[in-house]
Amino acid sequence: MDPPNLLLFLLLMFASTINAQFPATYCGSTGNLTANSTYQTTLTTLVSSISTTNSSSLSYGFFNASAAISGASQTLYLFGLCRGDFTAMSCRACLNVLASDMRRLCPLQKEALLYTGNCIIRYSDASFFGVVVTRPSYLASTTDNVSSPDKYDAAMRKLLNSLLAEAARGGSLRKYASGNESVGPDMIYALVQCTPDLTEQQCSDCLVVGVQEIRGCCVRYTGGRFMVPSCLILYETNHRFFDPVSEPPPLPPPPPSQERDAMPPPPGEVVDEISTAESPQFDFSIIRAATDNFSDSRKLGQGGFGVVYMGRLSNGQEIAVKRLSQNSSQGEVEFKNEFMLLAKLQHRNLVRLLGFCLEGVERLLIYEFVPNSSLDQFIFDPLKRANLNWDTHCKIIMGVARGMLYLHEDSRLRIIHRDLKASNVLLDSEMNPKISDFGMARLFELDQTRAMTNRIVGTFGYMAPEYAMHGTFSVKSDVFSFGVLVLEIVSGQRNTFFHMGDDTEVLISYVWKNWKEGSLSNIINPSLTSGSSNEIARCIHIGLLCVQENMISRPTMASVLLMLNNDSVTLQVPSRPAFYIHSGVESSMPSMQDYNLSVSEVEESRSNSNQFSKNEASVTELYPR
Repeated sequence: MDPPNLLLFLLLMFASTINAQFPATYCGSTGNLTANSTYQTTLTTLVSSISTTNSSSLSYGFFNASAAISGASQTLYLFGLCRGDFTAMSCRACLNVLASDMRRLCPLQKEALLYTGNCIIRYSDASFFGVVVTRPSYLASTTDNVSSPDKYDAAMRKLLNSLLAEAARGGSLRKYASGNESVGPDMIYALVQCTPDLTEQQCSDCLVVGVQEIRGCCVRYTGGRFMVPSCLILYETNHRFFDPVSEPPPLPPPPPSQERDAMPPPPGEVVDEISTAESPQFDFSIIRAATDNFSDSRKLGQGGFGVVYMGRLSNGQEIAVKRLSQNSSQGEVEFKNEFMLLAKLQHRNLVRLLGFCLEGVERLLIYEFVPNSSLDQFIFDPLKRANLNWDTHCKIIMGVARGMLYLHEDSRLRIIHRDLKASNVLLDSEMNPKISDFGMARLFELDQTRAMTNRIVGTFGYMAPEYAMHGTFSVKSDVFSFGVLVLEIVSGQRNTFFHMGDDTEVLISYVWKNWKEGSLSNIINPSLTSGSSNEIARCIHIGLLCVQENMISRPTMASVLLMLNNDSVTLQVPSRPAFYIHSGVESSMPSMQDYNLSVSEVEESRSNSNQFSKNEASVTELYPR
């Protein structure tokens, strides 16, 4: 029996022991949607993403996604919670079954909630992340009575209270605990779980309600379950129905001899915050030896932050070391920002932070070494890009999309990168992409959609118009940068001014014009001879959807990944891109270099014409490592 069918068999078997009827369905009370409306189309796309996502959150027993409803100032939110001991495959199968039931049982409702014995699925156009919800509730029990109800109740209370505290202390990826307690000749097995978006106190509050409900309805029976949108409690007697939970492997610590001896750090807020983070601290002498005393021969790059060096530890492990320049005005803030974010993030398409070093005025970040340098070194080099076939191009695009989706929706935080570009995408030995350089990233609340800043940071050419002109940024500004990156990968051209005959073009404008005229061969890098023309054309189409001027019209990264993964998803017709420039631009326009520089700081002051000038921006070329 294949795994998904085996899972369904086990779900039905376990459900029958509890004498339950599944799915338990609640179709909401906020009204109906219109058939074939954008609301329904968005919902269908969102639900379908369960089947196609490679989200690492499924390995922790949950799935969440959101999508803006085209043409409306609404966002749809979808959340799924599986038992914490489920594998990613089992969680996906359980949620897919519920999703199918939801479409059948709540076909035209604006919100819905369904329970099975082992997972929950929920959607609404009102954000429910970070909110404790204990209604509607689901209670079920077996029909077999326990022999000593009082003793059983005392043992159950002891077990659930200990599990409650353990689950509530869980991290923002999994709040789950399971265990057992003996009562005479019998053994009680139980698990408790909260949605991972809750705080410790919120999780505890939800489970306290559950313990009270379980004791009131079910404790005289040999098995029972309590399920509400924010938490669940399951128990059985003499049947261990859950599996041990295995955590993803942690970041490898440095060898014991390289860990810093305990000593007080230098004063200062940045040092204090970083020193308390859970990441290995390296001794400065170890890093100095690994980089040959920061030799120029070990230099990988230099930017506004400082210099990046290649190093080799005494055990042979290769590392990349970012060394903060002592005269960098923004560097200390960016150093703290990058460390505090990356210390909390783990994904195969993000560069891995190994640790840090603080020694007097020295500030060092230590990363995994990525041997193939950055993406820009390949796609803009005629010789190197000729060695990349379409499958490799496609793998890079998909990997960056997965990394960005993780930052926006699937990590324990919601991160806006703000400087996604080819030079900040590193390539490992197998050409897998890893997004780097989080010094300019911003942390959002889970239900926050946008923010504004007086300081514009990033790279002209990759900046969304609402950010470059008004300082407004959101996940959609990252989507814009991703779209530019896709068009650069396919065309092999930077998104800068370049000459085509007597005309001056910007890549986005050039792609748009040729796409409208059906002249795709003018867009595609000539070295891409092995790829499917349909796949390449689809990537161009998706890239243009991402760089639309109206940010509401741009897809989310969840939708982008769905469109990349599923050829059956119909693509909308893109509107005119941002920064569209007609041919024949005056020669007084800035050079291509002006639009491909990293901006460390741009103040709110503008010239009378509301245009950026060279004098308004402090610019430095940033390197990714």
